[in-house]
Amino acid sequence: MPATETSPAAESQAHAAGRSAWRDVPPIQVRQFAALAMEEVPALAQDILREIRAEYPGLPVVLDDSGEPMALIGIRRALEGFVQQLASQEGRPRYHLEVFQEFGRGEGLHGRSLDSLQAIYRLGVRLAWRRLAEIGQQIEIPPPAMYELAEAGFEYLDGLVDQSVRGYAEAAAREAGERLRLQRKLMELLLAERRPEGGGAHGVLAGPLPGSGQGAASGPGHASLGNGLGERAARVGWQLPERVAVGVLLRPAREAVAPAVGQGVLLDMEAEQPRMVVPDPDAAGRPELLRRAMAGWSGAIGPPVPLADAAKSLRWAEAAVRLMERGLLPAGEVLHCTEHTEALVLLQPEELIEDLARRCLAPLAHCGPAHGRRLAETLLAWLETRGGAPEVAARLGVHPQTVRYRLRQIRELWGDEIDDPDRRFELELVLRARRLRGQLGRA
Repeated sequence: MPATETSPAAESQAHAAGRSAWRDVPPIQVRQFAALAMEEVPALAQDILREIRAEYPGLPVVLDDSGEPMALIGIRRALEGFVQQLASQEGRPRYHLEVFQEFGRGEGLHGRSLDSLQAIYRLGVRLAWRRLAEIGQQIEIPPPAMYELAEAGFEYLDGLVDQSVRGYAEAAAREAGERLRLQRKLMELLLAERRPEGGGAHGVLAGPLPGSGQGAASGPGHASLGNGLGERAARVGWQLPERVAVGVLLRPAREAVAPAVGQGVLLDMEAEQPRMVVPDPDAAGRPELLRRAMAGWSGAIGPPVPLADAAKSLRWAEAAVRLMERGLLPAGEVLHCTEHTEALVLLQPEELIEDLARRCLAPLAHCGPAHGRRLAETLLAWLETRGGAPEVAARLGVHPQTVRYRLRQIRELWGDEIDDPDRRFELELVLRARRLRGQLGRA
């Protein structure tokens, strides 16, 4: 470039004073520069696209309705917009190039990051600047003005990147929303109740009990779920597992962030009580991963079941959460139903257990509340230990003579029925249920 008397110090002072070196360029030179640059735009756009393809050979070519590459159209429009802005000498460039939003959307929809797109933009700016610098030297634009032109070029690049980032974010949000919608549909299908062949009711206690280990070999398998589940699973990239466990969660706060359960776990945060489907819950590392992810949350995870029985696991988890809300199971953590089988089995069929208790414990009706409770606790300790007075006394923390007195009363109240195995089983069942409800002391 030709020599100039403008020193770096003078440039700095001019900048500090708010002067624009580009605006100081005579209008005739600006028009000359813009005209030459505009003439170069078609060929320059082709050169830039050719260099980009050479540098990034895997870049897909998307054509518009006329068969012209969208990338070429975008490059040409960007160059034209920049040159027109310079010719107007209006200062900082404006950005109305929606095509670059489309580029960003394309990156998002094809699962690529924005890093490669930004690198492509930088390559294009370098090539464009090289040619514009040659034109500036040709018509003797002062160096300070060209420096300002370079700054404007990079600012223009930032604007294009912002447009692409906006498009990328829109595509990512749309894709995430669609994935969540498909995932919820998948969970709805997976957790739908299924009647067994030949009819029959599904109760909470239907099928194997939590932790029993039954049902794996004889489970209905994937085929009984129909093709719909496999298709929906494929659309969200979820591999159908052999067994699952279903969890029901209680939010620590209304605005609580979803737990980081990992991609393999299906999670529906839209429900009032969020639900999750855990594939292969007994797989190595899975329990520890869930424990860490669930820190700060509470709820319950149902027993592992064959995939087709996921609704059964959900019912157990829902039952456990209801007991947690009533204070009958530990709160403040995510518990596993298989670790609380006794409570779930004895506390869930409440009406049946209460009816059985009313019949079995009828002899205590005339004993008074306090004395009746002591006799019930002694009877339960005797049934559980199957021992004599010393063993029962040690369990209750009372004197053996007190136990002997109470056991004589118990035999008087129940008579020979107390020796009947079936009646003893029923008595232990209802007394354990009462202890779980806090109606009897814990030995």
